[in-house]
Amino acid sequence: MNVPVSVKVSDNIGWVTINNPPVNATSQAVRAGLMEAVSRVKGCNLAVLCCTGKTFVAGGDMSEFDAPPVEPHLPDVVNAIEQSDVPFVALMQGNVLGGGLELAMACAFRIAHPGTRFGLPEVNVGLIPGAGGTQRAPRLLGWDMAIDMACLGKMKTANELVVVGAVDLITDHLQGAVSTLQGPRPTPVSRRNIPTMTDTHRDALHSKVTKAAKGRQAPLHNLTALEWATEPFEKAQRRERALHLELRGSAESVALRHVFFSERKATRPAALKHIEARPVTRVAIVGGGLMGAGIAAACLNRNLTVSITERDEASVKAAQDNVAQLMQGALKRGKINQSALDQRMAQFRAGADYALCADADLAIEAVFEDLDAKRAVFKALEGVVRDDALLATNTSYLNPDDIFSDISGQNRCLGLHFFSPAHIMKLVEVVQASSSSDTTLATGFSFASALRKTPVLSGICDGFIGNRILAAYRRAAEYLLADGALPQEVDAAMTKFGMAMGPFAAQDMSGLQIALAFRRRQDAHRAPIERYVTISDQLCALDRLGKRTNAGWYDYSTGKPEADDAVSALIEQYSKDHGITRHSFSTGDIQTQLLAAMANEGARIVEEGIAQNNATVDVVKTSGYGFPRHRGGPMHWADVVGRDVVMAALDTLDAASPGSWPRATRYIDTPTQRKISK
Repeated sequence: MNVPVSVKVSDNIGWVTINNPPVNATSQAVRAGLMEAVSRVKGCNLAVLCCTGKTFVAGGDMSEFDAPPVEPHLPDVVNAIEQSDVPFVALMQGNVLGGGLELAMACAFRIAHPGTRFGLPEVNVGLIPGAGGTQRAPRLLGWDMAIDMACLGKMKTANELVVVGAVDLITDHLQGAVSTLQGPRPTPVSRRNIPTMTDTHRDALHSKVTKAAKGRQAPLHNLTALEWATEPFEKAQRRERALHLELRGSAESVALRHVFFSERKATRPAALKHIEARPVTRVAIVGGGLMGAGIAAACLNRNLTVSITERDEASVKAAQDNVAQLMQGALKRGKINQSALDQRMAQFRAGADYALCADADLAIEAVFEDLDAKRAVFKALEGVVRDDALLATNTSYLNPDDIFSDISGQNRCLGLHFFSPAHIMKLVEVVQASSSSDTTLATGFSFASALRKTPVLSGICDGFIGNRILAAYRRAAEYLLADGALPQEVDAAMTKFGMAMGPFAAQDMSGLQIALAFRRRQDAHRAPIERYVTISDQLCALDRLGKRTNAGWYDYSTGKPEADDAVSALIEQYSKDHGITRHSFSTGDIQTQLLAAMANEGARIVEEGIAQNNATVDVVKTSGYGFPRHRGGPMHWADVVGRDVVMAALDTLDAASPGSWPRATRYIDTPTQRKISK
């Protein structure tokens, strides 16, 4: 039977060990064990707080956050450690996060293993620390580091904490270092003076946090709580705890915790739980454009051996330059040093010969969206790679079954849909082809996870999960234009909701030709009754393809997007030509209609089995499409506002565009559904 906290006394040192895998979270059992341990080490000269496994305490148990708090409460445990007659020393490795850092700050001494990282990530789930973190951090870390960690969610290294005096020693030999501690017991952190801060410094920090918040409230709440540290500790800690508990029920925290648990669920499909993935150490990429180079950089950053195959020497040189530029960018940003850059580039090759792919464990096709071109790539790969090498297409829209139709051993084939820029964007849709084996899929998930990506399982449909919902979102947005809105009004409404960009600004960034190609593929399958608005087609015909042509939905002649009277006139003329009486839309109308269109399409995708569940849809949209995490994703949004609100918005969409919005079963108004909704 696992004992979450054990105590062993040896040579008058009390060894308090937390054993609560996988991350030694401060569950109720751990808190109770620690409180008992404080009593059991009485009489010792020193108490050592350490953890089994690869990490120190890496946070609280968020599964408890939806229930009333259960004693002993973490603030009481932390205070008991700090106030103990026996000084505690924290031996830390891995990650020291949230409640783990609060425990460590209560200890008299702190010793860290090299590579240990520290953080107060509560802000990432809409909370503030609840056990004195915002009150001790300024006293121990200083204002700048405390704000970086608590308000911005930044991680800090052991070396950085040594500089500010928050870590006493970094060593490979944690237990042996205990005997080297010398000198009197330091003043408890809660009793230390607060560093002074000038008005100019304070204003700069406020501006930094406000800018980073982007509509979220938690960064601002953390800043407020940190500033309470100028008050007496006991009073301020009570205020901190009260606000922490209040925020547990906030819409922002509920949404962010939903995303947290959804990511854990979506990235670990139950069907693949017991399937062993194959190792991938050598990756061959065909196509060295921006996407292929981005995938290559992501692989190189995880110490994989990478090759890129291109069609001719000029293209090879361009691919080499693309990869080198991305790696140099990492060097300039301080992500890697010159030695690491040299090591990565030594593991990279590029050429015009498919023989480069011969030793690959995984070959990824990243050429342009043309079925014949992709088929030709895989026929060439089939002739040189091992029979057990996995074959993956990075297609955004095409059916992988069509791409792999002529390949032998189709059980090793799958889709790996990266998002641009691939070395930065987290999402990877792992697309299950008809013959993909479980081992192939498990390897796809393992590979993406090794790149520190967020993999989700998708079935086959046009656009898979993310782009199919994006198409519905854009279509609804263009209907709004035809009926009375303007691009800047729609974009303003959606950025106010929290989207990284509005639909039209985002389309200008990616290029209108991409959506145009999608619409042309849809021409043969589009239902005759579905409304089709040609405004975007007209812009493409005018060579207004977005930012790269200096004109799209917006004008970019000044370098910045500006509303264009010519686009407004074109839109208004379209309405006139089609007998549409234009009318205005409120910000709320725009948001609700577009979000309802997304939620409905997401629900259809789940019902069709393309996505496993609502959680998968929300992870796709928050990880790859700029949907604000603090809103939880379109499916979470629909759950929060309720079925009646979504139904009313869909009714409005239907009235404006009859027959254009096939509904998910959950949004069909039947007697049974009405009974369920009540």
